[in-house]
Amino acid sequence: MGKNKLMRWAELGTLNNVIQPDTSIPAGTDHSIKGRWNSEIFRNDNPVVLELACGKGEYTVGLAEIFPGRNFIGVDIKGARMWRGARIANEKCLTNVAFLRTRIEFINCFFASDEVHEIWIVFPDPFPGKKNSNKRLTCPWFLNIYRSFLKNKGVIHLKTDNAELFRYTSRLVEDNGIELLYSTNDFHSAIINDRTGIKRAWECMPEKNDDEDILIKVLSIKTHYETGFLKEGLPINYMAFRLEKEKNISYGWEKTGK
Repeated sequence: MGKNKLMRWAELGTLNNVIQPDTSIPAGTDHSIKGRWNSEIFRNDNPVVLELACGKGEYTVGLAEIFPGRNFIGVDIKGARMWRGARIANEKCLTNVAFLRTRIEFINCFFASDEVHEIWIVFPDPFPGKKNSNKRLTCPWFLNIYRSFLKNKGVIHLKTDNAELFRYTSRLVEDNGIELLYSTNDFHSAIINDRTGIKRAWECMPEKNDDEDILIKVLSIKTHYETGFLKEGLPINYMAFRLEKEKNISYGWEKTGK
């Protein structure tokens, strides 16, 4: 492990906006923060939004700056990457930002029923190939985990450059009768040319915001990977859909091969 990574690991443990599970506690054990994010971490009753596989936390921090009336939590297992976002949030005194270091497989150990209002999944590992599809963060197994702590009809946003992952998720949404709020194969064009349409994906925002440039502000948030994709001229896919709490998500066609 490099010197810089060791330094980041050490500093991560000193940041008060980072939750790291005790490694002596078995994986899959409920954490004491479960059900207490608003009361113990944010000390308000504002809606909670997750960014899964947040990497350096560009979206977590960027969205928190745009929407101060919401609480944002970046989730990732790689602490050396998360360190950057956590440090920037501290430097900017953003009290509506926190980070959680854990594997997404165990995320329901950290959030209670109805504790989360919205989820962002931004440029996740696409796990190409059918044999790897059950590892994708939008596969039925993960979507059903999210239902356990997401409020009824909570919104999930997916942003990806990977056409296979996007088609896969679109098929799951369609075959399971999930409410699709918006879908586009060119996010950057849609957010400029189809504001009326894409705002359907943002109707869950609790605060009244009359700023006509709000979507442009969101557009300005770019991850390290996204910047590279755009330089290569790759289109960015985006969709937003709602999960019903009582509706189990099935593999359907994926299991039958139809």
